[in-house]
Amino acid sequence: MTDRRFKDEIYGQFARIGTAIASEKRLELIDLLAQSPRNVDTLARLTEMTVANTSQHLQALKAARLVETDREGTKVIYRLAGPEVLKLWMAIRGTGEARLTEIPEIARRHEIRGSREELIGREALPDTSYFVLDVRPRAEFAAGHLPGAASIPAESLEEELSRLPREKRIVVYCRGEYCHSADEAVVLLRKEGFDAVRLEGGWPEWLSEGKPTEADDPDMALLSHRSHSLGR
Repeated sequence: MTDRRFKDEIYGQFARIGTAIASEKRLELIDLLAQSPRNVDTLARLTEMTVANTSQHLQALKAARLVETDREGTKVIYRLAGPEVLKLWMAIRGTGEARLTEIPEIARRHEIRGSREELIGREALPDTSYFVLDVRPRAEFAAGHLPGAASIPAESLEEELSRLPREKRIVVYCRGEYCHSADEAVVLLRKEGFDAVRLEGGWPEWLSEGKPTEADDPDMALLSHRSHSLGR
């Protein structure tokens, strides 16, 4: 009976994690918080939910201690609670990709033609012969990015083509494997005559592998590094 009580209690605690992440919206929130800490209003806009629904999902993640909060003036800033949360999300993704045939099928169905004819592996970077381009929003870039990367958000790329070198191969990345911003950027750049290729994966894959990173915003970087530092 003592052993049964122990098993029920210990597995019940593990089940809190499963319950907290058993929602496509909460997984999306975790994926977004892997990019940078954010307030509830921004997360609501990015996930196309109401602020009330977004707050409820965040509270469920916080109850399972998967996210934590800080204050920035009057705003509450959410961030991942630790590097193991990012590892959990990447493990869920990897298991899904390996076991669920629907996932690669969905990815293929929504693939942007011509964007992934060639990929550069993450092991090839950093390499000064490449121009590394981050097309995520500037706040995400400021919170953390690949060493030496330049920031041009996807929505500004067409207007800022003059900033890009034509003598170097441009390696583009965004929020990860299932972010289309880098795909769209590669297609645009090739159309404009640049030698452009997509990075395999993106920021969360790079981060989860413990590769070196840089940050421009000291305050956001501090919040981000609390949750992402693999040496913690």
